[in-house]
Amino acid sequence: MHLYPGLILETLAKIRYPGTGKNLVEAGMVEDNIRIEGNKVSFTLLFEKPNDPFIKSVVKAAETAILTRISPEVNIKGNISVRSIQDARPEPEKLLREVKNIIAVASGKGGVGKSTVSANLAVALAGMGYNTGLLDADIFGPSQPKMFNVEDARPHLEKTGNRELIQPAVNYGVKLLSIGFFVGKEDAVLWRGAMASNALKQLIGDANWGALDYLLIDLPPGTSDIHLTLVQTLAVTGAVVVTTPQEVALADARKGISMFTGDKVNVPVLGLVENMAWFTPAELPGNKYFIFGKEGGKRLAEKLDIPLLGQIPLVQSICESGDAGAPAALDPHTMTGAAFRRLAENVVKSVEYRRTHLTPTKRVETYK
Repeated sequence: MHLYPGLILETLAKIRYPGTGKNLVEAGMVEDNIRIEGNKVSFTLLFEKPNDPFIKSVVKAAETAILTRISPEVNIKGNISVRSIQDARPEPEKLLREVKNIIAVASGKGGVGKSTVSANLAVALAGMGYNTGLLDADIFGPSQPKMFNVEDARPHLEKTGNRELIQPAVNYGVKLLSIGFFVGKEDAVLWRGAMASNALKQLIGDANWGALDYLLIDLPPGTSDIHLTLVQTLAVTGAVVVTTPQEVALADARKGISMFTGDKVNVPVLGLVENMAWFTPAELPGNKYFIFGKEGGKRLAEKLDIPLLGQIPLVQSICESGDAGAPAALDPHTMTGAAFRRLAENVVKSVEYRRTHLTPTKRVETYK
């Protein structure tokens, strides 16, 4: 019997709360503290009022569902705690107190190389001496375990202080957590938005990230409730938006930037990364072929008055290094490694400039 938090969430999503008709996960009633120790499973259900008339029936239904849908061997009876809404989780600023900067890496659409940029940015920051972590929040397409050559890692719980916390995998000086560690490599993640959000909260709040200078969060492409969960759970320092030069990608990048700067999210945009800015063949390193258009990202950054943090060339070695689990940024002396190093330096500049000089109405210069 293989127990994991996603399986428990899937089972609890079959139970409806009589007060609203919504299932427990959709209603946000399952706290992100699912614990699994052998066959023992424990978690907390959150109710609006401490005297909710449905508490006993819902707890009983949850126990029955786990025993019948998963296995009668699961030790669940008596292990479901109950809390009222007044005891909800801490405010965002109280989480990850030891993390100095939380950077969201986002894209308006898929296929622009956001995860590749995230991985190489993390490696470049670590190479510059910063304590760095990377959370793969791309719940439905986790790729960071492969890029970091840790697909077989299985992060485990260890007692830290008075809590048991998930210990991130570590490679190339970067702490890494991904939903990909907890599902099969060939398995699709078929979760509703609320289940995905709860999984993300657990990877944030129940992990031993420790003291970090930078925690990068590789978000899913587009705009979704995953993005809202992030900004409601954490005090995000700023967002880095990745695009390619062609107009169809730029249009979606505008939407992503609009999401971060809108009233509901209100996260500063540190800048734009133009990925696949040009193609350079290995045998002609001095040549540039603008197969996706020329400097579209640069023009968009100027139009929106945000920094252009970097232009990353389309080079075969970037793809090959990612597939091999050895990000190109590991060697800052190559053309691609140097590009990611400049990107990391500009991200640091943007964070520091925003912290020390910028008010919301001041302009951020474009980095060269």
